[in-house]
Amino acid sequence: MRLTLLGTGDAVGTPKIGCFCPACTDARSGGKSQRLRFSILVESGEGKILIDTSPDLRQQFLRQNLSEIDAVIWTHGHYDHYAGFGEFYRVQNRVNVYGIPETLDYINQYVSFLKPRYHYVKLYEPFELIGLQFTLFKVNHPPVEIPAGVIIREGDTKVVVTGDTNPAIPAESLELMKDPDLLIADAIVPPQIHIKKHMNSEEAMALAAKINAKEVVLTHLSHLFRPHHIESMFLPLGYDGQVFEI
Repeated sequence: MRLTLLGTGDAVGTPKIGCFCPACTDARSGGKSQRLRFSILVESGEGKILIDTSPDLRQQFLRQNLSEIDAVIWTHGHYDHYAGFGEFYRVQNRVNVYGIPETLDYINQYVSFLKPRYHYVKLYEPFELIGLQFTLFKVNHPPVEIPAGVIIREGDTKVVVTGDTNPAIPAESLELMKDPDLLIADAIVPPQIHIKKHMNSEEAMALAAKINAKEVVLTHLSHLFRPHHIESMFLPLGYDGQVFEI
């Protein structure tokens, strides 16, 4: 299993328009603080899956020399997680998309002209794609009613993607998340800041310890962190294009 972090930024990305803070300045100069919006590429010997379709999907496909994928999994209906789906126009027809009914029905209002092939899945019920097992689990990301994280399994190997969440993850989900080889965790801001909808980096690292993650990488990062080359000395910040071979 191979995972590539196509975008590690929050909803506005880094650099933020009109901002010249240290992280945005580093991003403008080509540093690793430059962050496109959230998307993950999951690959096996049998195909390619996208977890969420960032508004920056075109740029992400060009960077990774991608032309087609086998399916999309959507975690929830916030624009920074689905709005790039329109980039499939004249590129790939009838893309297979997976998610819970509430998420797919909401996003369909905006992308129905592309005629995706919808596959409704249930929380906590595994399904198979490209030789891997995927399971969606409930997290907590108000005001979204049923936001989801994703568990990916290949044999004894396990990856957990929290999706957008605050620390109040349901007990049933926490049990399912235990002992991952890799945790890809939402951590939008540094420890001194608290946001109702997301975890900060301290809360994300506490979650990693709680579920006994062997390795953790933080994503969905805002420009409020120090420049990547500084902050990454203290925290396992992800960066665009980072690859994990598991």
